[in-house]
Amino acid sequence: MSVAQLGGTVAPGGAGPGEQEVAQEKRRGRAGYLLLLPGILWLIVFFIVPTIQLAATALYDPNGSLDTGYAMTWSFSNYLDAMSQYSDQFIRSFLYAGIATVLCLLLGYPLAYAIAFKSGRWKNLMLVLVIAPFFTSFLVRTLAWKSILSDNGFIVETLKTLSLIPEDGRLLATPVAVVTGLTYNFLPFMVLPLYANLEKIDPRLVEAGKDLYANGVTAFRRITLPLSMPGVVAGTLLTFIPAAGDYINSELLGTPQQRMIGNVIDNLFLVQLDYPAAAASSVLLMVAIVLLVLFYVRRAGTEDLV
Repeated sequence: MSVAQLGGTVAPGGAGPGEQEVAQEKRRGRAGYLLLLPGILWLIVFFIVPTIQLAATALYDPNGSLDTGYAMTWSFSNYLDAMSQYSDQFIRSFLYAGIATVLCLLLGYPLAYAIAFKSGRWKNLMLVLVIAPFFTSFLVRTLAWKSILSDNGFIVETLKTLSLIPEDGRLLATPVAVVTGLTYNFLPFMVLPLYANLEKIDPRLVEAGKDLYANGVTAFRRITLPLSMPGVVAGTLLTFIPAAGDYINSELLGTPQQRMIGNVIDNLFLVQLDYPAAAASSVLLMVAIVLLVLFYVRRAGTEDLV
């Protein structure tokens, strides 16, 4: 009995159907790696190499200068010096970023919920309004808040009229101003991931909960909120990480008493030209953020990022 009679086929060159499938899988795998190659090269050149160089700079002789040059002395004490000298700025940065992240969540969740479930034909317009601040520069937006919170501005005068702040009180050049600027500038980073996640929730799940005698609050607490947790995790990370390293808001809306670690790093790099201290502070900031993110993701549950 021949192979054809048995229903088998032989591909040209002697390869059977199984071997052809294996070859196709290999070609698809190679194509996937080729598509990833530009992104991998970009990360290596513009992230990994600079990060290694930054970590190496942090180990240079702290007594060097641009005139005499910097020698690699493996001065790990630079990290201890940066941590001890700028501990207040580190703590203040994480405190301000944490408060701004919580405020963004409190403001952004209802907004994202309204856009996802209640906006109807106005959905696209509301999304445009959310990202509209990005049409102007970060600096211009922060300067606008400097005018809004000025001592003679409408907000301060209104608060004085309502006796919510004393007659000689102010908002500008205070922690309130810095946190307000951070909250406003990073609010879209919270709203957009929340909206993207909430929009995927099937409304029939909420309806089913109500059919099982759950009121609106219970349905939200037991159905909508748990299903939106991936958006909450993504939004809080996208807000907290850049807010912790920000220095524009504290520079324009605060005073030296509100300086964050970003201001310190900027000053060390560009004014004092103390590269080892600046690099050590930068590395400490990155390590601290990574550890906080890992702890947060572990506590939130890694499945929330799927």
